[in-house]
Amino acid sequence: MAAARPSLRVLVRRVHLWLGLTIGALFAVAGLTGSLLVFYPEIDAALSPALRAVPAGARPASWQAVVDTLHREHPARTGAWRIEVTEGGGAIPVRYYKPKETAARDFAPLLVWIDPVRQTTIRTGFWGETLFTWTYDLHYRLLLDKPGGVAMGIAGGVMLILVASGLWAWWPRKGGWRRSLHFKRRAAPVRRLYDWHKLTGAGTLVLLLIGTGTGVLLDLPDQVRPLLRQMSPLFTPPALTVAPTSNPLPLDTLVARAEHRFPDGRLAWIETPARATAPIRINLARPGEPSRRFPRTNVWLDPYSGRILAVRDGLAESSGDVLVNWLHPLHGGEAFGMSGRLLALVAGLAPTALFVTGLLRWRRRRPRRRHG
Repeated sequence: MAAARPSLRVLVRRVHLWLGLTIGALFAVAGLTGSLLVFYPEIDAALSPALRAVPAGARPASWQAVVDTLHREHPARTGAWRIEVTEGGGAIPVRYYKPKETAARDFAPLLVWIDPVRQTTIRTGFWGETLFTWTYDLHYRLLLDKPGGVAMGIAGGVMLILVASGLWAWWPRKGGWRRSLHFKRRAAPVRRLYDWHKLTGAGTLVLLLIGTGTGVLLDLPDQVRPLLRQMSPLFTPPALTVAPTSNPLPLDTLVARAEHRFPDGRLAWIETPARATAPIRINLARPGEPSRRFPRTNVWLDPYSGRILAVRDGLAESSGDVLVNWLHPLHGGEAFGMSGRLLALVAGLAPTALFVTGLLRWRRRRPRRRHG
């Protein structure tokens, strides 16, 4: 007689097993690095003696003084500087996006930290040279630059299949919910491993879907954005030029004008002009935006006259831009404050727990070869 065909559930379990033993390892690496990155600004500052030496809450006397420090101590770098304004004060993180030293890489800015009190550079390094920027590149692009991001996005799609197949294989039949959620403490080790595996997956299912799904969309912007544009317009930064007529206005004057335009906004980033004919951009975080660190409310100003040239209202976005704006804050948990970040931390640890319990159970269930 012909052997009976395996049921669909059996086939799904086999798919889940072999995806778990292969892509599951990468899933674990992505999760662990993601958990580490949830609090990376705080951990990085705590590990750096130079940053720890700056008094907590210290603020610069003026933002113009910070720019003057950058120009004085880095005179050869005449392009745009992007200054981060952190909520808690302390050392000021700055990025120089187009250093000649890393021009061959897709994204490798120079990172600089300024002491706001002494107005000196206290730490420098290129992206990928510090522990956390290296970890970020591993998490986001597998250390392979832009092609690595595409590969990670595709792998993330396979990870979603892994999660979905696990859900399908576990989904209890009618009347079996209580049994499927029960943990058998006195069962054999292989059964306890299964219970740990299934309960970890069930308990973190929503977090895994959110973290993995947003990760796929973040990794594949060149593929995702054209699709979104077919459904909703997406914001395009304005192409602006200015005519140098005199010395630029003090930076603090320009910041004040941007804040006057959006009085409920808090200063988040200052991007200095990339050249004499370029505007200055001020980023403001407003209540209701999902990200405090990377808000979408922007003001472009003429650095010579102080005239506002263009604005982007982060609270009046198209549906497509709203989706894009939520991806990163959802992925890292920032959208929901400390609670969200802690949930993102848990979501990052779950793939490792699933991989380890699944691997151990598979090894215990494998038939052992007899010798002799």
